[in-house]
Amino acid sequence: MPSFDIVSEVNEVEIRNAVEQANKEVANRFDFKGSDARIEQADKVLTVFADDEFKLDQVKEILTGKLTKRNVDVRCLDEGKIDKVSGNKVKQTVTIKVGIETELAKKIVKLIKDSKLKVQASIQGEAVRVSGAKRDVLQETIALVRKSIDEFPLQYQNFRD
Repeated sequence: MPSFDIVSEVNEVEIRNAVEQANKEVANRFDFKGSDARIEQADKVLTVFADDEFKLDQVKEILTGKLTKRNVDVRCLDEGKIDKVSGNKVKQTVTIKVGIETELAKKIVKLIKDSKLKVQASIQGEAVRVSGAKRDVLQETIALVRKSIDEFPLQYQNFRD
């Protein structure tokens, strides 16, 4: 029985490269001379440091530009609140969301079931597995989900006959 998985993943190597490029650009830009603006990465959490909120926004803009150039979908970034550090300095944590959350997975399963396509959808941890009798029906399902879910980046993997 043919099947495929709906997942949400990001390329961690591309994220690390984008962070390094953004830090290099911040270090070389004239408007950041003498400031403590930088981005630190710890696994799936990025911490953006700057002297004030304006510079923080500038650093985040540089980061999103670098991520976009490296084909990392910026919709997977979840920005936290801005915290004050010593003096005027501020920092913000940006979490990289990986995997489909339970609410979104339930929404996808309900969408597929309401479409009356002859497929079965089930939640498998942080992924949704869709199986059906024919390949064409599975491709219709992929098209339906692509058209309907646009608030979060999704990938379609493990297509098996």
